[in-house]
Amino acid sequence: MGEDWLAVWLGLIVVALAIASWAGPDLLGWAVTTRVWTDAAQALAPATPAYASLGGVLSLVLTWLALLAVLGIGARFLRADVKRFAVAFTVVFWLAYLGWIVGSVAWLAVNTPADAQKFGIGWSLKLTNEGGYIVALLAGLVISNFFPRLADWLREAIRPELYIKTAIVILGAFIAVTAAERGSFALSLVLRGLAAIVEAYLIYWAVVYFVARKWFGFTREWAAPLASGISICGVAAAISTGGAIRARPLVPVVVSSLVVVFAVVELLILPFLAQHFLWREPLVAASWIGLAIKTDGAAVAGGGITESLILAKAAAEGIHYQPGWILGTTATIKVFIDLFIGIWAFLLAWIWTRHINPQEPDKARSGEIWLRFPKFILGYAASFAIVLALALAAGPQSLAKLKGAINEANNFRVIFFILTFFAIGVLANFRKLWREGLGKLAAVYVLTLFGFVVWVGLLISWIFFSGVKPPLA
Repeated sequence: MGEDWLAVWLGLIVVALAIASWAGPDLLGWAVTTRVWTDAAQALAPATPAYASLGGVLSLVLTWLALLAVLGIGARFLRADVKRFAVAFTVVFWLAYLGWIVGSVAWLAVNTPADAQKFGIGWSLKLTNEGGYIVALLAGLVISNFFPRLADWLREAIRPELYIKTAIVILGAFIAVTAAERGSFALSLVLRGLAAIVEAYLIYWAVVYFVARKWFGFTREWAAPLASGISICGVAAAISTGGAIRARPLVPVVVSSLVVVFAVVELLILPFLAQHFLWREPLVAASWIGLAIKTDGAAVAGGGITESLILAKAAAEGIHYQPGWILGTTATIKVFIDLFIGIWAFLLAWIWTRHINPQEPDKARSGEIWLRFPKFILGYAASFAIVLALALAAGPQSLAKLKGAINEANNFRVIFFILTFFAIGVLANFRKLWREGLGKLAAVYVLTLFGFVVWVGLLISWIFFSGVKPPLA
């Protein structure tokens, strides 16, 4: 069994337990969750109040033990050294999760004035909880570049592709219940959003790929994941594309690290530009944030910040919009973008085997497309389809309970993302990355993101959402 199939089974097991929790007893509520904090003693808690008696620290220990057991079994299927994996994974888990806890401190994570007032703080870097990903990434980078022997010792458990692929399978269920919850959203908004995404990314991908290949001289192996990472949805898209074209593991790892850094930069800039220039067109701003910021959490957080800023600006001018529509539009845009990942991975696998790197002189064997196809996308599609069917069949109360159960599964998606970013850092030795062209990659990212992608996204958002207003309060 390879990492692709192992990720499918791991993700589907988590989703199945969540569905079972919806129908019966709570099976995942014991998992740890981390809240924004100023008092470290209040940072950790079980996912649901039903397990509140466990306390945060015991919940964290149980989460580690559960992941250690399941991933240890997975390591055996991968023919890894199970004992070495278990010891290394223990260190990886605790260091990575410590990064997440540090990233959730209020002075890093708080992103709205209301939350700042709630925690009694006068300033914050406004990184949201996703600042924890940055801290985990930085911790991995320190180990890789200053403690190379430790990095080598941890290597057995440094498996970013396994972690991110498992997270993506779980993400399918989360997107499904979110899409069902937005079923009452105006159909015109959904259709506009879908059209904007298709148009934007067909333009984005081609231009970024061209710039990387022709202006900076990157090979197809580097240009394709970079184009997907900038164009579609960051880390998940880069990993999916890397698998589809059989790129070396290093390639999507480097691209992913750039995606995270630039998503934070966008989060700190774009909402304030939207407030200043687009407060009269709030849904244009919402779509723009969804199209421009490349990770789910950062984009949704950006939508929330943008909504707060624009509602305040509009209220000062005597216009009172109903809350939720700006954030909801951004979230809807991101849902369709995530769905686009699987479609694009399949298309790239087909193109690469038929035209770019065929196994025969004329065309690839039909089975080669299947061999290259990233199997975890099947798990993503399965979790999405199953949960969407259940959500659409559920009544309002049952849907709310299903959403709660899937949110418990989503805690594990967050943990696998944390492990991914820490692992990316451990693999990212700057000396090696510089030889691979890290400086040029960053230059491509800056040039295409801020010189093209952000502004084309704004133009397309204006075309599809100009004049469409949220309901008045």
